[in-house]
Amino acid sequence: MVGDRVIAEAWDWAARVVEWGVANWSRPGEPDRGVLPRLTEHMRLSYLSILIGLVLALPLGLACVRWKPLYPPVLTGVNVLYAVPSIALFFLMLPYTGFSDWTAVVPLALYTLVVLLPNVVDGLRQVPDHVRQAAVAMGFGPLRRLVYVETPVAVPVIIAGLRVASVATISMVSVASLVGLGGLGQLILSDGFRRQFDAPIVVGIVLTVLLAFVTDAVLVLAQRLLTPWAREDGGRRRRRRAAGPAGADTAAAPTAPRAAETAEAAVRRPVRTGPGTGHTAEEGRSWTS
Repeated sequence: MVGDRVIAEAWDWAARVVEWGVANWSRPGEPDRGVLPRLTEHMRLSYLSILIGLVLALPLGLACVRWKPLYPPVLTGVNVLYAVPSIALFFLMLPYTGFSDWTAVVPLALYTLVVLLPNVVDGLRQVPDHVRQAAVAMGFGPLRRLVYVETPVAVPVIIAGLRVASVATISMVSVASLVGLGGLGQLILSDGFRRQFDAPIVVGIVLTVLLAFVTDAVLVLAQRLLTPWAREDGGRRRRRRAAGPAGADTAAAPTAPRAAETAEAAVRRPVRTGPGTGHTAEEGRSWTS
């Protein structure tokens, strides 16, 4: 009996929370109030911060890969920046940006940069040297090599960091409600804690978690679309495992992007270095060097 009463009270409490969320989803007479405007503001602040952080991390990561001594001081600087409390940065921005979106976007973009920079550097550094050499042998310039060879190989590592940064940013946006922003944080703080009303708190938390899950799922889908060779290689490995131990023993390592494979094959194609003889391009280059 006690258990049935507890379950009934829990269902009644959940029904009240859902009823409040539906009733306050949007208010036509008050466009700035309601759950939907707060969710829209939360998405705007989150995605704008993530986008700016990614735009900053890519060229900075490229510079750190190109000039290796630059990476340690840059990484130390961004790590020190990450140690600054977000609330302090929000209040420091107020005299310059006022109660605008930039008060939250600038600090959150810097935090996103801290998470993304190591992943960009690690992703670009993991590109094998022979793949770069193959692309150079095919006549790829620096920009073309970066776009068609190096970046596709680094995409999984970069997106892995982007997933972490996105979830962290979506959660930290709620803290901006302390300076009058924050989207769903306004439901949690203003409509919930200050009024001792649990329905807005639950709705704000649930929507924040759902937004993080949806964003993470979209990034996973984007990675699958940008790395089709990974799906093909995964299918080959599954077929080999299904074929038995003999097929599992011969499982190959993950394939490189199509451009990189073509470039490497072009470098290893036999070329003539003398009358009646055929040698690989690498051998000919080593003899003439």
